[in-house]
Amino acid sequence: MKLTANQMLSLYDFFKEIDDPRRAQGKKHHLPTVLALAAAAILCGMRGYKDIALWSQSLGQKARSRFRCRKREGKYFVPSCSVIRNVLISIDPDQLDRALAAWNAQYGSLDESLAIDGKTMCNAIDETGGQIHIMSAIGHESGHCYTQKKSVNFP
Repeated sequence: MKLTANQMLSLYDFFKEIDDPRRAQGKKHHLPTVLALAAAAILCGMRGYKDIALWSQSLGQKARSRFRCRKREGKYFVPSCSVIRNVLISIDPDQLDRALAAWNAQYGSLDESLAIDGKTMCNAIDETGGQIHIMSAIGHESGHCYTQKKSVNFP
């Protein structure tokens, strides 16, 4: 999925209500920032803590500012792999699930285009002897199948 600037900016807000289990001492990155970076990386196809960290490090300064990364001496810094890992294994999974579901309800199904595809089912004949065809509409960005319909050609 390709994220828009608004989608990047909005992730932080959806994670603000999640309780931060980390000690106050040594927190360099806000919890919503770490979670927003991890969620965005996963939406863009990254898998695993190292991939999330590498994806975050590859972001330009403008993208880092959209995720509200820590700013020091005029530059934005992303969390390390260990910070990402520690946050993801320590947060409440139910709170994370609710935040992700809320974000997905607002942004996840906003596909800019649909792929419409049809298939003829091999050796699939209905009770009247007609060949069965399947037509689907799938979102390019989300991969969500919006509809799938069956139709029959009569002999």
